[in-house]
Amino acid sequence: MREVEMTVPHLFRCPISLDLFTDPVTLCTGQTYDRSSIEKWLAAGNLTCPVTMQKLHDPSLVPNHNLRHLIQQWRQMDHRFGPDYFTAIDPLVSLKHCLQSPQSTFQEKLEALQKIQLLTDQTPSTNPFLIQIGFLPLLLQLSFQMADPEFSQDYMNFVEQGLICVLKLLPYGELESLNMLKQESKLESLVVLFEHGSIMMKQSLCHLVGVISSSSSTRELCAMIGKHPRFLNLIVCVVNQNNEASETGIKAISALCCLESNRGKLVQQGLIDALVTYMLNSERSLAAMAMAILEQVLGIERAKEALIKNPNGVKAVVKMVFRVSEHEGSESAVNSLMMVCRESLEAREKAIVAGVLTQLLLLLQSQCNGRTKTKATTLLKLL
Repeated sequence: MREVEMTVPHLFRCPISLDLFTDPVTLCTGQTYDRSSIEKWLAAGNLTCPVTMQKLHDPSLVPNHNLRHLIQQWRQMDHRFGPDYFTAIDPLVSLKHCLQSPQSTFQEKLEALQKIQLLTDQTPSTNPFLIQIGFLPLLLQLSFQMADPEFSQDYMNFVEQGLICVLKLLPYGELESLNMLKQESKLESLVVLFEHGSIMMKQSLCHLVGVISSSSSTRELCAMIGKHPRFLNLIVCVVNQNNEASETGIKAISALCCLESNRGKLVQQGLIDALVTYMLNSERSLAAMAMAILEQVLGIERAKEALIKNPNGVKAVVKMVFRVSEHEGSESAVNSLMMVCRESLEAREKAIVAGVLTQLLLLLQSQCNGRTKTKATTLLKLL
């Protein structure tokens, strides 16, 4: 075989051994090494990334399955790739080097990130390449390292763009990379950025929480977020605000409620009042999701008490029993009323004053499913 065909691409070589990767793993810095080489480096007492010399706050090794698959493809093609591959990959390697290099100015890094965001928006076919060369953990590291505690506008723009890129890359990458947020400093950064960030940043962080809550590989991180009262309070407050972030806040809370332990913590931070306020606004597109969340947490005694205590609590649920435009949320509303009315005379009286009898009769005459009608009949008898 000709020598040119046997040349190992630079991307496929471990920076430590300079040999072809056999088991590529990625550090939190976004740099990929062969597992045996980096394990020897760490076992020798080194606490830095060999290439970037950054201190490793998280020494976890995340398997780079995308790069491993790419090397397998390269081997199957007799150690050759078409010229288009390296035409596409080389500029991305340069952008990554710019973001990693201590010699790069902040402006240069900002410009590099802007180019990456443009690529993820306009040329989605480059996203797998970005994953292969370790952009996802690198962007997470850069977004949550809190490089500017003064929150300058340039810095916030950088983080905002970084988070947008992260969300674009997550469908192509390994979600284990998100576990770097289990570091206390990184989790605190998430909270601080949510507190000080723009509406767009809050939306991105809510989306990120949704992704974290949806995967078994990040379930422990989801539980850690649920134990952070300040963050839970902030996300509940977002739901109360009449802006674009309210919808993503509802989705994030719905995702967090996948863990029972998170539900009680959210109730403690005022979730019930926030959901009531949200549902009373008839223009809210996710009112049915908010109703489903409420049904989910009403198994908690404190949640029932908060709903009954809220002057508009029972009224908001009654409103959701029947809506002319749609039946979504009706069953959750009926179930919720049964839970609070079964043991509370006050709740039954509030429901009747709010017009629940009319709502139930309208529901029974509608095209809702048989199960919902059966429950509505049971609630009528209860009242």
